[in-house]
Amino acid sequence: MADQTEYGELRATIRERGTARVWIFVFGLTAWGALSAAVVALGLAPIFALIPLLVLAATFEAVYALHIGVERIGRYLQVFHEGKAYGWEHAAMQLAPIPPGAKVDALFPVIFLAAGVVTLFTVNLYGATPQEDVIVIVPWVAFCVRVVRAKGFARKQRAIDLASFAHLKQPQDTQNTRS
Repeated sequence: MADQTEYGELRATIRERGTARVWIFVFGLTAWGALSAAVVALGLAPIFALIPLLVLAATFEAVYALHIGVERIGRYLQVFHEGKAYGWEHAAMQLAPIPPGAKVDALFPVIFLAAGVVTLFTVNLYGATPQEDVIVIVPWVAFCVRVVRAKGFARKQRAIDLASFAHLKQPQDTQNTRS
């Protein structure tokens, strides 16, 4: 019964975090857009473009953290709760591949990077000095690198977590067969 309760709670966590991820993305992008528009409309110094960039980066980090956690819980459920019987996690991984143009990306990297580029353009609307450009470009590059690296890790995470949980389960399986 404890296993069934754990399974139910973890599936609920996946559902809640998946929903939260989308809402954080929507609200974060809305906040980024409003701040970017304010910086441009008020004609603020280019350095103020760092504020929307910071909101964009924080939104990405929240989306990324939720995504990584959801994937990790999914692999845990797959290894420790589904066993040899095929359940939801196994079935989801066995589905036919989605064509590249139709894929949904839970991290929204294309949108985050596009928003980052828009932020960079707002810096030069009022003639930024080379020093102001550098002050904004360095964090912008760091943000872009972070998004790309996070996407790269997320692409491999499923297999890594699956192998790690299978390795963790091995001693339990060995112990259970000796009993």
